[in-house]
Amino acid sequence: MTKVKFYVVWDGREPGIYDSWEKCKRQIEGFENAKYKSFSSIKEAEEAYNSNCWKYIGQKKTEILNIPKEVGLPTGESISVDAACSGNPGKMEYRGVFTRDGRVLFHQGPFDDATNNIGEFLAIVHALGYLKQRKLDIPIYTDSETAMKWVKTKKAKTKLPVSESNGKVFDLLQRAEAWLRENEIRTKIIKWETKYWGEIPADFGRK
Repeated sequence: MTKVKFYVVWDGREPGIYDSWEKCKRQIEGFENAKYKSFSSIKEAEEAYNSNCWKYIGQKKTEILNIPKEVGLPTGESISVDAACSGNPGKMEYRGVFTRDGRVLFHQGPFDDATNNIGEFLAIVHALGYLKQRKLDIPIYTDSETAMKWVKTKKAKTKLPVSESNGKVFDLLQRAEAWLRENEIRTKIIKWETKYWGEIPADFGRK
């Protein structure tokens, strides 16, 4: 008797759960960086489909197509950070999540009259402080090259003018810059490869 499998397609022509390989194959074949996995029960498949796909990345039978070897896969044992801004400048918020399962570790904002780059920078520094306080040695992922440069130079090189509405944001920036100057940073800060891995797990989903 043939054992029935259920296939979860996270990234494909039509994401969903399929009850045969042929149906799954039609969704992923020729689709760049398709993400899918087989499960032995519909319950497991439904749970996986409604979860962050990176919870299953790297486990046996997970398939990721067309990712160069030099890029590889992100490590689930890490923090992913991201920011969202309604307008630029506008209301900004940022957060950090555990990459493997998308569990929110911290979330700040919204703050008035700020920018996305500021949020991305504050998110990285917040993650650095979070890890240092807990004495954890895991990497941080960000999809912002600008924020990575600001962290490296220990200076948020924003052109945003100070106003009555964003005083709290600039206070946070000053505190973040001071923290960077006062602390040795050994944590790896890694660029999230959106082209190959999809949206970063901390993404607010507003694109």
